[in-house]
Amino acid sequence: MAFKPLHDRVLVRRVESEEKTKGGLIIPDSAKEKPAEGEIISVGEGARKDSGELIAPAVKAGDRVLFGKWSGTEVTVDGEELLIMKESDILGIIG
Repeated sequence: MAFKPLHDRVLVRRVESEEKTKGGLIIPDSAKEKPAEGEIISVGEGARKDSGELIAPAVKAGDRVLFGKWSGTEVTVDGEELLIMKESDILGIIG
């Protein structure tokens, strides 16, 4: 991929949610919410302190993460819909 985010931003691909509930009900596309789970595609170099020192990001490419429902900006890169968000919008890394 020819896109690298700047500073403390990350590029995320949404991971599709399950088609069925635990009880076996099939969820139609119109009733699904956009997933708040994704995979990190690429990571910027990190934020800078006032002193100019680089703060390394806590996430890396390949990590599965949870993020807020309204987090990030939707972009299309190489025909694929992705999200660009600040590292601070990520709620956590999924083991």
